[in-house]
Amino acid sequence: MQGLVEVTDLHVRYGDYEAVKGVSFSLGKGEILGIVGESGSGKSTIAKTLMGLQKPSSGTIRFQTPDVKPQTSSVKPSLQMIFQDAVGSLNPRMTVRQTLDEVLRVKGREDSKRTTTSGELLELVGLSKAVLDQYPREMSGGQCQRVSVARALACKPEVLVADEPVSALDVSVQARILNLLRDLRRDLGLSILLIAHDLAVVKNVCDRICVMEHGLFVDAGAAEEVFEHPQSDYTKRLLSAVPRI
Repeated sequence: MQGLVEVTDLHVRYGDYEAVKGVSFSLGKGEILGIVGESGSGKSTIAKTLMGLQKPSSGTIRFQTPDVKPQTSSVKPSLQMIFQDAVGSLNPRMTVRQTLDEVLRVKGREDSKRTTTSGELLELVGLSKAVLDQYPREMSGGQCQRVSVARALACKPEVLVADEPVSALDVSVQARILNLLRDLRRDLGLSILLIAHDLAVVKNVCDRICVMEHGLFVDAGAAEEVFEHPQSDYTKRLLSAVPRI
């Protein structure tokens, strides 16, 4: 598995408060990596730091792309973020068509061969073209989240950073969005960093899981290994909250 993102000894401070206390991890090409922890554990800070929305206090974030030579492997792959508040992340005054076309116009200036349309993007995320002329307020939360995924895909990313993308959705809708992410990984070869506070959310989606508590990883490994052989008391408590069927 070829790594796209390598994070080493990452520390992030907000004034005197250290939100991330020296974590290290990698994200491979075509991999879904889950970072799980309760609110305030530091997981969203990691996501924002990867996206350049927050500066690290120390440590390194190294990006690699499979299409460049090793000596230029610090070239940053295309990263896009999917936000927790899908409705709030969309401009309420723009239709779905306007939202997607705006991104496509910007990308079109960079890529003259680009032929993707807003309708094709909706098809990728399982939405009908009938929603193209709707506003966010006219759609459900699940539909808005799919539009936000389509907007991210418009940039042809190599890495999707999904920060709690299903926490505001009903359980049945959560499953559909998670299945969508898994299908996009399969069909487009995307690497996905999935942030969640619930282990049940990532159980059947992620290849590997890092469990985070108070700014540190207290468990990390293959998803099956973390579920079957948790190493920390914190992970065991999180697992005890997962419904058993």
